[in-house]
Amino acid sequence: MSAETSVPRPRESGLDISDSALFKGLMAEAPYAFAFFDTTGRFVRVNSTFTELTGLAVDRHIDRLPADILSADLATVIDSALRRINDDRLPVTDQRLRTRAENGDARHWTISFFPLHDDEGAAIGTSLFGVDLTERQTTEEDLRRSEERYRSLVESQQQLVWITSPSGAVVEDAPQWRAITGQGLEEYLAHGWLDAVHPDDRPAAEEAWREALRGRTMFEWSYRVRTRASGYRDFEVRAVPIIRHGRVVEWVGANSDVTAQREAEEMRGRLTDQLGAAALRTARLQGATAILAEALTVEQVVQVIIDVGRTALAADHSAVALLDPDRGTLKVINSGAIPDAGGAPGEDISLSRSSVMTMAVNSRRPVFAESPESLRAQLTDAGGETDQINGFLAHTQERAWVGLPLLAAGRALGALRFSFTRPQKISQEDGVFLEALAGQCALAVERATLFEREHRTAETLQRSLLPERLPVVRGLVLAQRFRSGSRHVQVGGDWYDAFVLQDGRVAAVVGDVMGKGVKAAAGMGRIRNAMRALALTNPPPAAVLTGLDRVFEATEEEEQVTTLAYMVVEPTTGEGTLALAGHPPPLLVSPQGTAILQESDQPGTPLGWATSRKQFRFAVPPGHTAVLYSDGLVENRKRGLDAGLRELSAVVAEAPEEILTSPHMLLDFLVDRMLSGYEQDDDVTVLAVHVPAATKSD
Repeated sequence: MSAETSVPRPRESGLDISDSALFKGLMAEAPYAFAFFDTTGRFVRVNSTFTELTGLAVDRHIDRLPADILSADLATVIDSALRRINDDRLPVTDQRLRTRAENGDARHWTISFFPLHDDEGAAIGTSLFGVDLTERQTTEEDLRRSEERYRSLVESQQQLVWITSPSGAVVEDAPQWRAITGQGLEEYLAHGWLDAVHPDDRPAAEEAWREALRGRTMFEWSYRVRTRASGYRDFEVRAVPIIRHGRVVEWVGANSDVTAQREAEEMRGRLTDQLGAAALRTARLQGATAILAEALTVEQVVQVIIDVGRTALAADHSAVALLDPDRGTLKVINSGAIPDAGGAPGEDISLSRSSVMTMAVNSRRPVFAESPESLRAQLTDAGGETDQINGFLAHTQERAWVGLPLLAAGRALGALRFSFTRPQKISQEDGVFLEALAGQCALAVERATLFEREHRTAETLQRSLLPERLPVVRGLVLAQRFRSGSRHVQVGGDWYDAFVLQDGRVAAVVGDVMGKGVKAAAGMGRIRNAMRALALTNPPPAAVLTGLDRVFEATEEEEQVTTLAYMVVEPTTGEGTLALAGHPPPLLVSPQGTAILQESDQPGTPLGWATSRKQFRFAVPPGHTAVLYSDGLVENRKRGLDAGLRELSAVVAEAPEEILTSPHMLLDFLVDRMLSGYEQDDDVTVLAVHVPAATKSD
């Protein structure tokens, strides 16, 4: 008998696991992210799944340090783990990461790091294993939200929630039900709940419940329930079966107290005409409010008020007058508003003169005159002259009038005047509706006034900040086009600039400060002025963008997004450099109609974002034109950025030869063609840098 007790070695299969093809196959097919680093922390190998985590191609990783190619968050996690492994020689596991895919969706990962050693135990590198937890994370969040919704439903006590066994017998307490009915727990369990149902409603409710149990269908019914105070309240009930593996495991239901609703229905039956009229007035007010909300200018608001007066009030004439508090006058805005009397558009009406509108403004209250006699009495009481009153009433065809003050926070903005060519009975409900309408009109007028004021201010500011003219430089032709999104849209932050540097080269820039109004225009001015100062001091594009990052962090709000494309070009030769800060790439147009988007591997980030600014060579050969533009040229609600860039290149290819050699004609052609068929919803800014072709005389 042998005394050998050692465990025999397992029989080897002959498969060489170091085989390169096998290793590559495992790397490619594995559903997990793999990466291997050498002892210096550089990538040695990665699989395709790992590229989903980084967003970079496989070959972009090899022999590179994480900090050189990855986002700051991901690089920090990897570098920290590699340092810990080098120091402790222990694995680093379960590092959670959140990344964002190309389509913008959030992705959740867990990654672990393990040290690698050779046969002698010496460290040869580190392996990374990553698992995509997005689906599990989403499932967990959905489950948590579902549980929160159910708990909120039960705890809100807006409904009486109950649960029964598969046979329909109550097996769990429902405190809300017992609090209303006064039943004890034993009285409620099993089928005791039926004892609280009104005797007239019980047979039908019981049969409907049994039918739902037999058919395993949703139970929907209504019945009256006896309350603790011996009265009855109306309830609607809905219950659904919970089915697992084809079997009902329980029923979940909810009772809603609809007593108030039933009482309202009964009242509606008694007051059909009155409530119908109120509903109509409410609908008209909602319609008027919705239309007024879309009106941006005072002119638009006035037109809406006229339309509302004609459609909702059946008024024959409508007038809008705005108050000049300094002069104590009202100025009628719309024409034909007050027939047979003074008050033509633009005419001032003194507040001391008695009229429907001046009475409304002076008293801060509506004025209702259902007949000429009523108007005569009110005007007389307000101090009007008898001859003027009689003369007006004798010549006008109007027979009823409404005057409404436009009040905002108690401050008078003006007045509305509606008139009718027939006597008009104005009920108390009509008065409430008219006051509510005047309130909405006042808000719209105030909003439109502020909008126009801000629009004028921003437009003036923007125009003052843009260059009045482009420099004239020998060996270079500059052209620009700026087209506002709409005369009713607030001024944006698009801007352009071009100027000659101290060494004779020309700097050209197009930028976009996201947002609208004075804030965007002011931000544009600060960035433009800072850029000029930096460029004249240290003109290389990378240096200028780096300086702008510091300026942005010091002067602009964190959520403000600003992009720009900045280039420096040598006249005559067209040699230059370019840097992008999150801006669409320039377009280089050849004399033959070839369009090349000057995209870079490092397009850069918007100003103020932590990054190392890069610049690259960008030449405009003689005869060529470089086009810098804002995203309004290529992107809108119906066309994405990528599709817009492709369309821009296609439009260049269709341009006639004479247009390609003229930057001014080229810009007109591009803007007209790119906006054709689309509703312009953003400013369009385009700047062309053209290097004329060399001639013999040159």
